[in-house]
Amino acid sequence: MILKGFTELKAFLTTPKNIVIVGHRNPDGDAMGSTLALKFYLEKKGHNCTVVVPNEYPDFLHWLPGSDSTYRFDWQNNQSQKAIQNSDIIFLLDFNALHRVGSDMQKTLENYKNDFAMIDHHQQPDDVTYMYSDTSICSTCQMVYQFIEMNNDLELIDADIATCLYTGIMTDTGSFRFRSTTSATHRIIADLIDKGAENDRIHNNVYDANSYNRLLLLGQALSNLQILPSYKTAYITLTSEEKKRFDFQKGDTEGVVNYALSLKGIIFAAIFIEDSDQEIIKISFRSKGEFSVNQFARNHFSGGGHDNAAGGKSDLDMAKTVTKFTSLLPQYKSELESSYEE
Repeated sequence: MILKGFTELKAFLTTPKNIVIVGHRNPDGDAMGSTLALKFYLEKKGHNCTVVVPNEYPDFLHWLPGSDSTYRFDWQNNQSQKAIQNSDIIFLLDFNALHRVGSDMQKTLENYKNDFAMIDHHQQPDDVTYMYSDTSICSTCQMVYQFIEMNNDLELIDADIATCLYTGIMTDTGSFRFRSTTSATHRIIADLIDKGAENDRIHNNVYDANSYNRLLLLGQALSNLQILPSYKTAYITLTSEEKKRFDFQKGDTEGVVNYALSLKGIIFAAIFIEDSDQEIIKISFRSKGEFSVNQFARNHFSGGGHDNAAGGKSDLDMAKTVTKFTSLLPQYKSELESSYEE
């Protein structure tokens, strides 16, 4: 764990401040849950807070409390820029490096004159003035809960804060099934339910709000599934044409890679998604056991993340990207064989 400048940050926040809270590009449940929860908490402490995210987030997260007050940097650029310029500090949540917000917003943040405070659980964070970093924690939302606890303010958590935090913890732990889900996580979840998080409603809003086309896209993805049993690996591909055929919307591929990982005997899974706008192949990696997809992504696909969940990208076309991926597997064969015992 890295806890840098916490005492100084606490002192800085004793008087009202203008605060901007930023999540990463393509925000997920943990990014949206943590930014909105922190906004509500800091507002209760007397601060003026604005959440700014780089771009659109999935429709199944738009119900979150406070979502309607969030600025999108790509769409509401003037409002976002003004909020950033007028802020006394910027909180960076659920990402470890400024490039994770995309090139346009990155330039704005790099020119920012005041301090950053980072709360994040990804490996190898950038150095900023104030930092709470812990790669062993399952989600940034759990870290926000613990940040509030370190400030002796758990009594300030109301139903809205609890709902946002529960959502992020639930989504980043795969509904509490990943190895990073600890007994501490479950105790926090219990407290959030006691404070007003309606677990059944949250689950339904996130996981049971599929469109017809999203299910058809899932069917296409599963039909593209390939298994490489000698490497305990499975992967899925989705082309731009396939996405277009099923009216792809942001968030429609969320969690699809986990279907590949759910296969018996598979401990390494990947999904390759063609992004024609950025002219890249977006990649998500998942693993079981000791095999680090964070290192794999960093070493070969300009990415990173966690040991068992990471992302990356490729500037090659789909066929060449898949060929590159499969050609790398022989050098990891021994690691893959010993990573996880069924």
